[in-house]
Amino acid sequence: MVAITTSEFKKGLRIEIDGVPFQIVDMNHIQQKRRAVIKTKLRNILSGSIAERTFLSGERVDKPDLEEKVMEYLYTDGDHYYFMDHETFEQISIDEKVIEDVIPFMKENEKVTVLFYNGSPISLDLPQFIDLEVAETDPGFKGDTVTTSYKPAKLVTGGTVMVPLFISTGDVIRIGTEELNYIERVKRQS
Repeated sequence: MVAITTSEFKKGLRIEIDGVPFQIVDMNHIQQKRRAVIKTKLRNILSGSIAERTFLSGERVDKPDLEEKVMEYLYTDGDHYYFMDHETFEQISIDEKVIEDVIPFMKENEKVTVLFYNGSPISLDLPQFIDLEVAETDPGFKGDTVTTSYKPAKLVTGGTVMVPLFISTGDVIRIGTEELNYIERVKRQS
């Protein structure tokens, strides 16, 4: 296992403590009496929970066995979702429980980033923006182009986002996947 010293700490760095992978969310260097310490906020990569931990300057921690692969979403078969690695053409299945938060926004043939820990998939990230068709929403009205009012819109993938009043069924919209929010209406390609 590769060791990382506290001098290498920075926001976003992934470390392993007691066999659990964490990501540094926030950190502060503090000088105490004779020795510097680093106070950190860590997000557990497996559970998402936040923990605080203080490290002594020069302390070593392990680097987790994490790997990211860009894969293509192929299809679903019950509780399993199948993805293909374009470099090796290897196909893997991921249990629905692992990726349930992004399933309502995944469309077939979409390229996604799968995070593996010790060879097993633990999470999935969609591209920063995705374009999806609105399957169902209340009718839009002419003149509702400048407004701060929103209504729910069900997407073809099953997810729901809040959209401006002028969006209609059949429109294609761009969604920001970080907060799963409406960005803009997209013109259809002819």
